[in-house]
Amino acid sequence: MAMLMGGTSAEREVSLSSGRGCAAALRDEGFEVVEVDCGPDLPFRLAEISPDICFNALHGPLGEDGAVQGLLEWMGLSYTHSGVLASALAMDKERTKALYRGEGLPVVESRLACKAEVAARHVMEPPYVVKPYNEGSSVGVYLVRDGANGPPKLSDDMPETVMVETYAPGRELTTTVLGDRALTVTDIVTDGWYDYDAKYKPGGSRHVVPAEIPQEIFDACLDYAERAHRILGCRGISRTDFRWDESRGLDGLILLETNTQPGMTPTSLSPEQGESVGITFGAMCRQLVEDASCSR
Repeated sequence: MAMLMGGTSAEREVSLSSGRGCAAALRDEGFEVVEVDCGPDLPFRLAEISPDICFNALHGPLGEDGAVQGLLEWMGLSYTHSGVLASALAMDKERTKALYRGEGLPVVESRLACKAEVAARHVMEPPYVVKPYNEGSSVGVYLVRDGANGPPKLSDDMPETVMVETYAPGRELTTTVLGDRALTVTDIVTDGWYDYDAKYKPGGSRHVVPAEIPQEIFDACLDYAERAHRILGCRGISRTDFRWDESRGLDGLILLETNTQPGMTPTSLSPEQGESVGITFGAMCRQLVEDASCSR
């Protein structure tokens, strides 16, 4: 088995951590695993290794947007996680929201805009969020608070097209779907914005799992996550993120996005949710391997 990890995206370090953890777990499960730090020579590396299965532990562009999935399809190699179409759709946050809306799932107002326009004026009434429409792990996310004097100063490495969406106040909730089953709900508690550091640095956030929330909200998260997984066409595993304004009850629950390559690091949410319902990390990785496929 080839463990695809690393890559060239902004989430490279997270991917390396995910890949090493998954490789160790699968070796404990009895699999032979070759770790592959992915780059432009990936097709040649895979041809040399000739793996029976590729475990996709990549994050970010090229790894979870359908690109590497297309390469593996072309080479006729079975691989874990979602296929080409589901990966591309879920990575494009605006198209994901369009599918959510069509399914009747609750989302906030959003639009795509060019970076220059967003940097020049408020394109939406604050508070709002600006982020790349095709990145993950809270990379390059800006919160423009209510009463802000001007638009955000975007970094030079932001893409030319960004997504602007109404800020959804409330608690951070998330639900993993493994196979076709939603596992549980986690309440993510932080001292401030749930950014990259809060996600991946030890102590950056506290996870309450299962979330101590009303049963109606808990059940809605499970239902919405399974529906999101299904309408996007996800395979293996996905994780859907929510915001919940508890002052508004069920009307305050909205979907943010669905991640087809959820993190598998020591602080990651999906392995933690699996453990909470009796699925060990090794068993979770094994199930993903057993679900691996190729359309050819």
